[in-house]
Amino acid sequence: MTRPGRPAGPAADTTAIVLTAALQLVLTEGAGALTPQRLHSITGVARTTIYRHWPAPKDFLAALIAVAPHPSPQTTGDPAADLHTEVDLLCDRLRDKPVAAFLRALVTASATDPECAELRQRYVLDLLAPFRAAARAAGIEDAALVEETAMTIVAPLLVDALLLDRAADRDRAHRAVADALSRTATRTA
Repeated sequence: MTRPGRPAGPAADTTAIVLTAALQLVLTEGAGALTPQRLHSITGVARTTIYRHWPAPKDFLAALIAVAPHPSPQTTGDPAADLHTEVDLLCDRLRDKPVAAFLRALVTASATDPECAELRQRYVLDLLAPFRAAARAAGIEDAALVEETAMTIVAPLLVDALLLDRAADRDRAHRAVADALSRTATRTA
């Protein structure tokens, strides 16, 4: 039996319109600009619809994270090659896609809202996931070593993008992959 009334969520086209505008605001003005009133004025979507589904900046950020999955390419069976591919993809995403700007917005928003801190952590963990998977595929079984391998590779890229406002150094990232694999090879041998 269906119940009359409003649907559980906004229509797909409404969601696309609002989230596209929200992403543009995040990238140009930061998370503080994500207010229902502001998005109503930009999109023309009814304020009540926006308030109902995205009442606070954290709700827009969470929705943007949910629609931004980045699938990894098919693995080749060569762990070193797979890690190098992941490094290239992350460098490209930090350069060409809004990953760095979105992370900056999450950092800023999390300074005042603990729930945004959880979103920031979730987003970074999503960025680390392919590196963890590639490390496990390389035969690294120890969870702490998997984490260290992923962080050794990714952390310098995030520091470049978030703190130093410079492009990710692809050559250094590839050296980090080689260093991480050689270190783990000596520890697991």
